[in-house]
Amino acid sequence: MSDRLPGFSTLAVHAGAQPDPTTGARATPIYQTTSFVFNDADHAASLFGLQAFGNIYTRIGNPTNAVLEERVAALEGGTAALAVASGHAAQVVILQQLLQPGDEFIAARKLYGGSINQFTHAFKSFGWNVVWADPDDIASFERAVTPRTKAIFIESIANPAGSITDIEAISTVARKAGVPLIVDNTLASPYLIRPIDHGADIVVHSLTKFLGGHGNSLGGIIVDAGTFDWSTGGKYPMLSEPRPEYHGIRLQETFGNFAFAIACRVLGLRDLGPALSPFNAFMILTGIETLPLRMQKHCDNAKAVAEFLAQHPAVASVSYAGLASDKYNQLARKYAPKGAGAVFTFSLKGGYDAGVSLVSKLQLFSHLANVGDTRSLVIHPASTTHSQLDDAAKVKSGAGPDVVRLSVGIEDKEDLIADLEQALGA
Repeated sequence: MSDRLPGFSTLAVHAGAQPDPTTGARATPIYQTTSFVFNDADHAASLFGLQAFGNIYTRIGNPTNAVLEERVAALEGGTAALAVASGHAAQVVILQQLLQPGDEFIAARKLYGGSINQFTHAFKSFGWNVVWADPDDIASFERAVTPRTKAIFIESIANPAGSITDIEAISTVARKAGVPLIVDNTLASPYLIRPIDHGADIVVHSLTKFLGGHGNSLGGIIVDAGTFDWSTGGKYPMLSEPRPEYHGIRLQETFGNFAFAIACRVLGLRDLGPALSPFNAFMILTGIETLPLRMQKHCDNAKAVAEFLAQHPAVASVSYAGLASDKYNQLARKYAPKGAGAVFTFSLKGGYDAGVSLVSKLQLFSHLANVGDTRSLVIHPASTTHSQLDDAAKVKSGAGPDVVRLSVGIEDKEDLIADLEQALGA
């Protein structure tokens, strides 16, 4: 192949993969094994001491997973990646490297309901404290910074409303504060937005969603941009200080621009243990091969559905950044010119009861708690994914009582519109 850089679709099919050297298999094999044989005692010692790269135990790394990691890192423009069991697991592993008990991180208020719950409640037991900011008010991030702040966390396209976050503006706040910017890129996928190009230092995905794309496998991934200096100011001792479990190695000094990915693997995944199954890695790899085709169809369908809903008399409002009238349309044009994603919300004039009723009347849309499937999905967030929040918090997160969330699939758009039409008419 020539020296030209491969395009996105080529990377989606080929990055990280080669024919199996033993069998010649073209598809990446599923290395369904717990552990790997060492060449000799010296080889084993060098692997355990981080003096050589290789396979030890599938909880720490696996060849199938490694192809997935390299592929997503290539698609996102990062230096390295680590695949884990779920998106939630990825968030725990990331913050374990950054925060000590009593430390804080700032998070955008518009987030997936499960992340809001994890940040607000589960992380308290670790002594990690979340401070909320409004992604529509960049100054609120600046006001939230304290000497205990260790990271800023946002979503590129926010769940559930599909609003677009101004990544570059918040990156400027993070740079000024001397902390890394973490961007959850699940709803956009790197096909629509590459947060590293706009100042992100760490990218996280639920692989379960658009990257896998078929609703059949759980997974999460962490991508290291290689852009942050972890030795500055002594804020991040997990990376800058000697690690006693590895004979005093300083990870930043030893591994340079992929030190964070290494830390997540050898300090996070090794000890917390949320390993991704090689079978799930295989399934997600297969899904990624068609990511560009699927995402464009998702976006085209979503825009058509949103335009239909915006004209329907039973609909009070539609929140979809792909509509010219939407408040986030200019940000969508800047960050996601190929499409504003496939997840969005709309409000019904009948309020809470109308939202609950609608999801039970739809026939082609599946009523379930997921997004990013080839199939179209629907849920009423206030009674499900965001039910743990009080009413004011639901509204702030874009999941008010009258709101219905759609994840638009790749079916024929005419069939999706017909299903919504009959349900709204009923």
